[in-house]
Parts: sequence; structure tokens; C-alpha cells
Amino acid sequence: MQARDLRGQLGAFLNANDRDLIEFRRDLHAHPELGFVEHRTTERIATRLEQAGLTPVPLPRGTGLICDIGSGDGPTVALRADIDALPLLDEKDVSYRSTVPGVCHACGHDVHTAIILGTGLFLAEQAAAGLLPGRVRLIFQPAEEVVPGGALKVLEAGGINGVDRIFGLHCDPRVDVGRVGLRTGPITGACDKVSVRLGGPGGHTARPHLTADLVFALAKIVTELPAALSRRVDPRHSLSLVWGRVQAGSVANAIPDDGLAEGTIRTLDEQAWHEAPDLFKSLLDSVAVAYGVTAEMNYIRGVPPTINEETSVEMLSDAAGEVLGPNSVVPTPQSLGGEDFGWYLESVPGAYARLGVRTPGSNGRFDIHQGTFDVDERCIGAGVSLMAATALTALWDGGRTAAGATAAEPVTA
Repeated sequence: MQARDLRGQLGAFLNANDRDLIEFRRDLHAHPELGFVEHRTTERIATRLEQAGLTPVPLPRGTGLICDIGSGDGPTVALRADIDALPLLDEKDVSYRSTVPGVCHACGHDVHTAIILGTGLFLAEQAAAGLLPGRVRLIFQPAEEVVPGGALKVLEAGGINGVDRIFGLHCDPRVDVGRVGLRTGPITGACDKVSVRLGGPGGHTARPHLTADLVFALAKIVTELPAALSRRVDPRHSLSLVWGRVQAGSVANAIPDDGLAEGTIRTLDEQAWHEAPDLFKSLLDSVAVAYGVTAEMNYIRGVPPTINEETSVEMLSDAAGEVLGPNSVVPTPQSLGGEDFGWYLESVPGAYARLGVRTPGSNGRFDIHQGTFDVDERCIGAGVSLMAATALTALWDGGRTAAGATAAEPVTA
């Protein structure tokens, strides 16, 4: 690696820009937007990149964008941020509380966006000084929370054409600020959405034998299918079916003719993910037939497991050690949470990190996807340092992932 004072350069950059990045994050937090309607968010990102002399390219649907930094000579490394919010009420009493009823950045995507923006601004300065030995592609992706994920729209637009390696991160409220959780191999699980609609003739609750007891059949499906699935799959794959919505009937003395159950299926194993739809359908049909009801299944493919490539994890680890200090890397377990970053890793090598956002010594037990979720905003500077150092490490030391690889292709949208 070329000799450099990267830690000093990052320190100077953050001294000048940290407050602006925090304010940028707070502005996004106060104006959250759901997947595929992130128009204001996209405009704010584009404006800031253009002010730095960069040329962001909007994605075809009008939300999300891609921006290249540096020349096409040498490797191309992509850095991804997700920009959408969740349909949750913001329950925090802070000055930057959401101004949009029922919508909240409860998963930290506002933080991810500020970090990748800051990383891009720093790397643009490096490129202007002739210190960027290749190209960095910033991907501000819409709709990570929308199944099967906005990553597929980035791929359709050619967003990773010519990319040699890709990196992303996610806030982790279990890890202290200044630390990063890393794991080689699977770091998230696969996640699909499933809905089941039962039908029957309906009837009087006094004569269930003359009709089909749809509510009882629905209860059997809700309680028996999770157990049956767990017995039909290797337990090491941790296939899990959890229902989030069950609905049937309107009065106490009438058996309804329609019922609905919706939930998610998650697994740690890619093969189990591919086999899950057929297995679920066979078990569903067996229960429905036993109780004389019809069952319609709507199985929505979600995301594959996010599987970190070993060399990319080593690059993240080396970068963390250089700019965050010794002992900044901690092990992190695989999660059953879904993450559409896995779609990118099916095409190019890369890795996904968990960024510490908890105030050291804090007794709070916050989690993501809660209306009370917030971060220690020092994590933004730590994230910029980590991602900038990772990109430079990959550019200087990563080289091409395949012999004879051609120069990076331009983004088309």
C-alpha cells in the first residue's frame, strides 16, 4: 500500500465537515420517505454531491442515485447506502424528530446515507489530489425495506457493471461507537414474505360438522406449520416461520368463509431458502385438505443470505485497525434479519459490516425497527473513516478479482 497519513487526512476532513454531516443526517431524519418515494432524499444527496463537483446519475425510477469518483484506470470499488425509512411512528423527543406522521428512520438508513455521502466527499478530495488509484462508485439505493429490495433495481440499471468489490454497513445498537462488527461468511439470513388465504362455505357455529370450521383450520395452519417446517429442515439452517397478521370472521356465532394469515420465512442457509417455497406449499395443502378448506398461497421471494467474502472482510478489518485503532473490530453473529445487500454479493465479492452506534457505558437496550431508535452521532465520523479507508485499501491492495478484467464500465440509467 502506498505510504499515507490517512488517519490524519480523515481527521482534518472530519474536523471541517463532521457538523455538516450530522446536520445532514438530522435533516433526513426529520423528513423520512418510504421506499421508492425518496424524492426529497435523492434531491438532497444529489445537490450535495454536485456542490462538490461530482456528477450523480439518478436511477430510472427517479429515487436513488449512483455517483462515480475517480478515473476508470485501476479497480472499481462500490460503497452502498440505503436511503428509505420505515412506516413507524417516531417516539423520540428530539429536535430532529420525524415531521412525517407514521414514518421514521428507525433502522439507521439516514446514518448510512450521511456516512456514504461523507465518504464520497472525502474521496473526491483524494481524487483531486491524485491519491485515488481507481474508481469508487457510490450507490444510494432506494427501498431496502421493500421486498424483494431496491438492490434489484440498481442491478437492472447496471449499477454494479465493472465493479470489482462492494462494501456496505448497518447501524448496530449493540456495539459501541468506534467499533465495528465483522464476520466472514453469512452475516444475515434469507427472508421471504408469505400470505395464506383460506376459503370455505361458512356456516353456524352450532353446526360446524355441516360446514368447514375455517377458524379452527386457520389456527392449525398458524400453529402447526412453524413446527412442521422446523422438523423438515436441518436444524442448523434455522428455518423460521413467524406470523405477523391473522384475520378471520366478524361475529362470534358465525363460521366465516374467508381467513388470512401473513408472515415471514427466514433461514440462515441458501439451499434451505431455495427449497422453502415447495416445502411450505406441501405442508399447507396437507393441513387444508384435512379440514376441508381451500388454501391459496402467495409466496413473495425476499432476499438471499448476505454472505461476506473472506478477502473483503480482511480489507474491512485492516481499514478499521488503521483508522479506528486496535481492538476496534469485534465478532458479530449471523442474524435472521433480511438485507438486500445479499443480491449484490451474488454478483461480485464484498462484505457487509455492523457499525457500532451505542454510547459507551450506556445502559439503554435500543434495537432497530423501534420508534425509539437513535444513535450516538459520533458514529458518522467513525463510519466515514471506516468506509474511506476500506475503499482505499481495496483500491491499493485489492487489484482485479479476475485475470484479464476490463476497465470499469460507465453507469447507465
